Amino acid sequence: MIGRSRQEQPKPAAIRAVRGVRARLFAYSVVLLAVGIAVTVFTGRQILMVRLDSRIGDSLVQEVREFRSLADGIDPRTGRPFGRQPQPLFDLYLKRNVLEEGEQLLTFLHGKLYRVKDTNPDDFLLSSRANLVRRWSTLTEPQSGGLDTPSGPVRYLAVPMWYSGTKAGTFVVAKFTARERDEIADAVRTAGLVGAVVLLIGTAVAYLAAGRLLHPLRELTETARGLESSDLTRRIEVSGDDELAELGRTFNGMLDRLEVAFSSQRDLIRDVSHELRTPITIVRGHLELMGDDAAERRETLKLVTDELDRMARLVDDLLTLARAERPDFLQPEPLRLADFTHEVYSKATSLGDRRWTLHLQRDGSLDADPQRLTQALVNLADNAVKQTEDGAEIEIGADVEDGWACFWVSDGGPGLVETDRGEVFERFARGDGGKGYAGTGLGLAIVKAVADAHGGRAEVDSEPGAGACFTVWIPSTGQAEEAAPPERILV
Repeated sequence: MIGRSRQEQPKPAAIRAVRGVRARLFAYSVVLLAVGIAVTVFTGRQILMVRLDSRIGDSLVQEVREFRSLADGIDPRTGRPFGRQPQPLFDLYLKRNVLEEGEQLLTFLHGKLYRVKDTNPDDFLLSSRANLVRRWSTLTEPQSGGLDTPSGPVRYLAVPMWYSGTKAGTFVVAKFTARERDEIADAVRTAGLVGAVVLLIGTAVAYLAAGRLLHPLRELTETARGLESSDLTRRIEVSGDDELAELGRTFNGMLDRLEVAFSSQRDLIRDVSHELRTPITIVRGHLELMGDDAAERRETLKLVTDELDRMARLVDDLLTLARAERPDFLQPEPLRLADFTHEVYSKATSLGDRRWTLHLQRDGSLDADPQRLTQALVNLADNAVKQTEDGAEIEIGADVEDGWACFWVSDGGPGLVETDRGEVFERFARGDGGKGYAGTGLGLAIVKAVADAHGGRAEVDSEPGAGACFTVWIPSTGQAEEAAPPERILV
């Protein structure tokens, strides 16, 4: 199992249920929903109360306007305007007027209460309050306000009547608001009950939604907890396009890379142990059997030195392949194709007594790491030397086309069978058609690593008995995704 420290052990379920992400998301959702419902109910009540006060105020003003309109009119009994005595006006208005629910009309003549009209005998009679009657009867300016009574709050509007500079009476319209306020209270209670039901339903939905949202995280946790270095095949089922789905895909991608890395590590350890076992066995065997004869000692030391050199080359090649995974593996710089190819050609000709030829089709420029690219091409040339006899022809060529630079090394060696062509760039791979030279088996793997690091590719074209042509494609502009490398026809 992938190791976890003592502090990284999963917390008990009881603690996660109270302090976990799901509990916090659930609590946030419930609190937000409860606050939203409370604010909505409170705001709705306040709006209804403001509208009620506005409507009552408009009703009182409208009642006074109707009274004044009648006062400015003609007395139907005499056919003349109402005179100094407002008594006929009060009688006519109280007789004709149809009161709204909870409304009271009070009239005052010569400083005394004259008549009262109301709609509900159970409502408190405002005329029973002496101080209120005294204040209204002596009123000289219009007055509006409110007061509390046993029947509930009351809004009123009192208007004095003046004729030729003399006060003749007072008209008062009052409105009991208890019934309207009770209706609003009932509506608010109903809204509160509905809000409570919504809160309960929302609580359940929030709990289920939090669990559903966090399901990918739980699956990710379980997958990570169940991973073993020997089995990295488990993956998270991902659906959708949200952030959690993206997290799942990213985690699966990480597992893909880890699986490849662990697989490569296992293969590398297996191959290295296999490759090192032979020279170590050879060195140990010869050292154990080495006698006292000087010539025998020299021969043994020479063989041991050769084997140690081969192990050193193996380690160096493995370090090169390991560095190929690092972002600083390459140090690219602008190169001229012709100058660079001539330099590689000069270095390759010292590898063996062969008929070397240089084939440069077109010149151009490219961005590449000269040391790594030289290492790859020299490896190809060295491979060609080891697969051919003295005096055999080896061609080194280069070309540039459609944003791609092409380098190739061809030889007239034994070639590769079809099964070897697909594996020739793998680590420690050696073709059956080769001469069985004592190499590390990593040269062509380094060639492929250098090509891949540049955003290009390495390929081989070979037939048994017809030699082989190894080609390295490098983007000349440094952009790996511009286009696929063009097909080059070997000549």
